[in-house]
Amino acid sequence: MTTSPGGAMRQAGGPIWRILASIASLTVVGGVGLLCFFTRSVWLPGLLPQVTEPVPPHVGQGAVVEGGQVLLSPQAQKNLHMVTLPLQGQAYWKSITVPGMVIDRPGFSDRGVVAPATGVVSRILRVPGDTVRVGEPLFTIKLLSESLHLTQTDLFKAAQDIRLAQAQRQRLAEVSDAVSGFRIIEVENQITRLEVATKAYRQELINRGLSPEQVNAAAEGRFVSEITIKAPGPPAIGLIPAPVPEKPGSLGQGLLEIQELKVELGHQMQAGQTFCLVANHQLLCIEGSAFRDELPLLERSLREMLPLDIDFGETDGANWPPLGQAMAINSISNSIDPETRTFHFLIRFDNQSKLLERDGKSQVFWRFRPGQRVRINLRTEKLDNVFVLPLEAVAREGGEAFVFRQNGDIFDRKPVQIIHQDRSRVVIANDGSVPAGIYVAQTGAIQLNRMIKAQSGGTQGFHIHADGSVHKGGH
Repeated sequence: MTTSPGGAMRQAGGPIWRILASIASLTVVGGVGLLCFFTRSVWLPGLLPQVTEPVPPHVGQGAVVEGGQVLLSPQAQKNLHMVTLPLQGQAYWKSITVPGMVIDRPGFSDRGVVAPATGVVSRILRVPGDTVRVGEPLFTIKLLSESLHLTQTDLFKAAQDIRLAQAQRQRLAEVSDAVSGFRIIEVENQITRLEVATKAYRQELINRGLSPEQVNAAAEGRFVSEITIKAPGPPAIGLIPAPVPEKPGSLGQGLLEIQELKVELGHQMQAGQTFCLVANHQLLCIEGSAFRDELPLLERSLREMLPLDIDFGETDGANWPPLGQAMAINSISNSIDPETRTFHFLIRFDNQSKLLERDGKSQVFWRFRPGQRVRINLRTEKLDNVFVLPLEAVAREGGEAFVFRQNGDIFDRKPVQIIHQDRSRVVIANDGSVPAGIYVAQTGAIQLNRMIKAQSGGTQGFHIHADGSVHKGGH
């Protein structure tokens, strides 16, 4: 068998050809790969979907649009509880604060229910915490008073003697002689004396707690051995019952609350002894305490009847109707407390109440209660034509103070001059820096100022949390 020279060379160089073919293939694949790598910006976006970086889920995004201005979305304004009102010039009184306390009005609020006669407590119809109306029964006692039983007996005898005398006068009137005329005069005088005695007996029994019906029964011989003690009526000024004003929120004006029970079943009561203490907190006072150097302010307030600003420290004042009455000093004590070295003054006012009916019983809830601490603001100096804002409406930065004017969704920072500040309000000068009538943010001034400071400090992003706090950065 013979082999050609070319075939012999291909057989001898077979491994070399395979190596060269592999190198060529790798070169082509590498070139294609490099081409794809350098052109990836062209073909890769069409091959893969667009992916964007997720935005932090903060609500109410805000942005500083230029120096001193803040753009707030509606959500951000809700998160900041933003309230805007127009500026209005008004008069404002500087004041000093003195402590005070709500007390019962002496002689009007608290009352004691006493026993009209000696007896034994047989029934207790009301207990502390119950609310009763005037005239409702409270206790029942069995009478042990000898004088009360004797008075009923005398009344019965006098009533019978009157009937006998009237019958005798009728018989004498039928006789026409002279003797009968003198006898008729004597009988009529006797009837007059008996009627006077009967009237006195009746009045004594009524004073002892018997009703007119019970007195009439005693005159007929049906003697009373048990009486009911009822809730007393309103206190009186002289001989006239104290007037109770008809005002909104005064539903408990005719109700009494049992405060303290002083008897038990079977307890023997003496005439004048107290059954219980009842109260109606419709008419109250505020008792203030002041030092000697504050007396001129008190005298001026009393003389000029200047209204007082009373801080009751309420948290539920929005659930009650407006108080609708001016607070003024009614009297100043002429004695000084030796322990506290202060003297007291009184401010009268009318309370408000709510009535709750449940299971046939009434429960009164009073807006103001004795023992409640208050702050009394005494006027010292009047400031005319100024702007009065809440504390949350003004932001401070060093010696500067700012308010924020609303212009749509943009809030402009405006410098102002503070001339007075107390616990809840700021008084700014009406000097033209902010004109009257513009709408100014009443809340959130500190947060708005933080946003401006964050932008001026070089931070390019910030966000507002749901609680209204402002934080730098994206998270």
